[in-house]
Amino acid sequence: MNIRPKIAAGLVSLGLAASGHGHEVMDLEQLTKTFGWDFATAAIRTEKVSDRLHVLFGVGGNIAVSTGNNGVLVVDDQFPQILSKVQAAIGALGGGDIDFAINTHWHFDHAESNAALGAAGTWLVSQTNAREMMKNDHVVNLVIAKYGQKAYPEVAWPHITYNERMQFHFNGETIDLVHAGPAHTTGDTAVIFRDSNAVHLGDVFNNSGYPFIDVDNGGDLTGVIGFCKAVLDEIDGNTVVIPGHGPIATQETLVAYVAMLELLRGRILGMIREGKSLEEVIAAQPTRDFDEKQGDPAGFVNRAYTSLRLELDRS
Repeated sequence: MNIRPKIAAGLVSLGLAASGHGHEVMDLEQLTKTFGWDFATAAIRTEKVSDRLHVLFGVGGNIAVSTGNNGVLVVDDQFPQILSKVQAAIGALGGGDIDFAINTHWHFDHAESNAALGAAGTWLVSQTNAREMMKNDHVVNLVIAKYGQKAYPEVAWPHITYNERMQFHFNGETIDLVHAGPAHTTGDTAVIFRDSNAVHLGDVFNNSGYPFIDVDNGGDLTGVIGFCKAVLDEIDGNTVVIPGHGPIATQETLVAYVAMLELLRGRILGMIREGKSLEEVIAAQPTRDFDEKQGDPAGFVNRAYTSLRLELDRS
């Protein structure tokens, strides 16, 4: 899930982004307006990774698409309001109906089309915890706003789940699904396309700003770092790294992302151990080295602070 820097900056200037407290819980229509999404005018852009693997950029999380003799497999599915555009883009690649849809996690901007796909006969796949989260209502604290994600209808629940690892053999590709513990959420999946030498990390890797950590629903900053390191152990210098949001990247980009998060974790954790409050940590600007590139840090610092406080409480 990506928090748009311009909106974040505006809310920070109004004093609304310090904690997420006091916000009314929004529904999807209200959140769509807040983020400036326009499904009617949204376009789908396609980028090639290999002959059998492409990435679709639209509204919400990036979609990986495998096409070939076995059919169509996608990683994430965005919103039903633009599903026809996604399907048209898949058709332009020579694909037909979507046979399998893997959810990298349960958030609305990555899995909201599950209901439409499930009703149409698509096999839905996720890590076990992601399916469990889909069964109930949750409030997602984005810091700049709170979103009330309602339980998904049963038709949208994944038919196939796994705990730590799972493997597909599809379209001439060995596809590994990997879960390395709580990170962006409690049920994240990295999808590694071995023959195309690519990995889709969902929102564990955000290449359009600082990551969002859904702490209130089990996300964990230390877990994000560990998850990324686990994936780095599985890939090489030529691997195409597909983030949940933002442009396609490389192993080198992911290494730098992990180094940044380790540095910021150390800074924030050190200030927490000194007894500093959230407001004092924000005032200390622990992310100052990276803000020019990454954008507004308010949401990240808030969620990182909260995550690390909980980590200390557990230790």
